[in-house]
Amino acid sequence: MSEPKVVLDEDDIRRTLVRIAHEVVEKNSGRPVALVGIHRRGAHLATRLHQLVCDLLDTEVPLGDIDIAFYRDDISKRAVDPAVHATNLSFRLEDYTVVLVDDVLYTGRTVRAAIEALFDYGRPARVQLAVLADRGHRELPIRPDYVGKNLPTARSERVNVRVREVDGTDEVIITELEEAYT
Repeated sequence: MSEPKVVLDEDDIRRTLVRIAHEVVEKNSGRPVALVGIHRRGAHLATRLHQLVCDLLDTEVPLGDIDIAFYRDDISKRAVDPAVHATNLSFRLEDYTVVLVDDVLYTGRTVRAAIEALFDYGRPARVQLAVLADRGHRELPIRPDYVGKNLPTARSERVNVRVREVDGTDEVIITELEEAYT
C-alpha cells in the first residue's frame, strides 16, 4: 500500500480559505450573503470562512450549519445509522445568497441533499457552493462556485480532509481506499 499523500497542509488550507473569502465577497458585491456549512467538516470550514468574510466586509454576515443525514439518497444502503447533528439556520434564507460550504465535492449527492434540506427551511435568493477540494467523478450535474483545490483522483482513492476542530490537525490527504478512515 502506498503512503498517504498530503495535498494541502495547514498553511495551504489557511491561504485557500482566505482566497475563497475574497472570491465570495467579490462575486456577491452589494448582495447580502450568508454562509451555511454542511455537517460535519464543512460546518467547521464555514465558521473559518465566515470570520474571513466578516473581516473583509467589516460587518457581520449570517452563519449557519445544516445536517443532511436524513436527506441522503443512500441512507438505506449504509451499514450504520447516520450521525445526526442539529441544524442551525437562525436567519431568513429568502433575504440572502446562501453559500453552502463543504470539505470535498465528489459525486454531488451530498450537495443535492444539502440543497434539499436547505429548501425545507426556506428559499434563498440564490445558492452558491464553496468546497475545499473538488475530486471530480460527478454523478449529478453540480458544479462549485468556489474551489480550494481541484484534485484529479481515481475511484480507488479517497480524499480525507482533517480539521483541527475534529481531528486535531489541518490537512487534506489522498489515500488508497483500503487505507481511508471515516
